[in-house]
Amino acid sequence: MLTELVATFLFTLVILGATSEKGTTPVAGLVIGLTLAVLHFPFINVTGLSVNPARSLGPAVFVGGTALAQVWLFLVFPTLGGLVAGWLVKSRALNI
Repeated sequence: MLTELVATFLFTLVILGATSEKGTTPVAGLVIGLTLAVLHFPFINVTGLSVNPARSLGPAVFVGGTALAQVWLFLVFPTLGGLVAGWLVKSRALNI
């Protein structure tokens, strides 16, 4: 749970920072893609690193069984991580 929450929080924070009005850069896509790749190194062996609820829901529906029973974790915690990152940026707690 913590892995998905933290990884999605960090990923969303990078996305929001790279695409903000103050920080827009021509290499925003590269920064976002490299962040996703770097997040995979420590976290892929823990949960498979979803950071995207849609990426988890689609395969779970087709596979069914255990994957479908566990999909709630990959829907709830990445959503919470993204919400926390968005709230911090929106509330100006992080000056991005």
